[in-house]
Amino acid sequence: MSSKTETQISVPHPRETTGLFGHREAETALLNAYRSGRIPHAWLIGGAQGIGKATLAYRMARFVLAHPDPLAANVQRADNLNVDANDPTARRIVAGAHGGLLVLQRTANDKGVMRTVITVDETRETISFFGSTAAADGWRVCIVDTVDELNPNAANALLKTLEEPPRQSLFLLVSHAPGRVLPTILSRCRRLPLRPLATADVIQALSRATGRAGEDPALIEAAEAAEGSVARALTLFGGDAVKLHHKTAAMLATLPRVDPRELHALGDALGGTDKVALATFVDSIDRWVGARMRTEDPNTDLPRLARLAEVWEKINRAARDTAEYNLERKPLVFSVFGMLAEATR
Repeated sequence: MSSKTETQISVPHPRETTGLFGHREAETALLNAYRSGRIPHAWLIGGAQGIGKATLAYRMARFVLAHPDPLAANVQRADNLNVDANDPTARRIVAGAHGGLLVLQRTANDKGVMRTVITVDETRETISFFGSTAAADGWRVCIVDTVDELNPNAANALLKTLEEPPRQSLFLLVSHAPGRVLPTILSRCRRLPLRPLATADVIQALSRATGRAGEDPALIEAAEAAEGSVARALTLFGGDAVKLHHKTAAMLATLPRVDPRELHALGDALGGTDKVALATFVDSIDRWVGARMRTEDPNTDLPRLARLAEVWEKINRAARDTAEYNLERKPLVFSVFGMLAEATR
């Protein structure tokens, strides 16, 4: 692969992102619920990865913490959840220093390696957070990014807080796979599904993130291949990432037949330490498996769906190990296609 694949784009964290592309209907639902004075205490914001779920969660958190009275005139007049980036609340959230906001997310272990799950000890912070003296504005907001990454004990710890929510508490749970969230957690949340963004919205977001014109052919190609995900478009933008995605997709389309020569070529393309190439390959596999699981009929293809689900988990574990320990990529390619070929026969 060309070194062009190493293109690095500085993308602001959702807590720093004040703008929102698309999702006007979802934003209005949150705003209307808040200014009604009877907002549900927990929301599950679900949808594909990279479409703005965490951005919407932070946008809601900023608005609630900046405007603690839902019946105030400025809240009642508002037509969106925008809070100026220079607002003191917004600045404290960017700095991670707002006492009214708790964020649960994966953290690094003692060796500096990112954990694969959110632990129970981290989740138990919600108990002390919501049990402490109320912040000056009276609201406590918890963002879980993502609820999919809670280990079983952590999920149960979160559930205990959801079951007895304190007054003026708000939970915003982000999920890439809402159907796999514990039913006991789902039953305590208002579900807010987000659709993939329109290509025009992806182009606009990608243009802002990269500083490139919206008419840039490479930018448009990445946006069109991203299937409504800004994060995916950023991964595909620049270098040979789009070509790698199309090559992987073409090989997936031939399963369960596998051509060893093509696998060797793909493995060579992933060689080295190119994080973008590996991310593109794994994302292409995830998309293909996810699409198969959505289109298969569970009444007639349940065994095959079960095999695919099991393989999907194995692939993601193997990919994480490859990335974290800088393992050879070619064995991963052969392993992934071998497992998928077996699962699709």
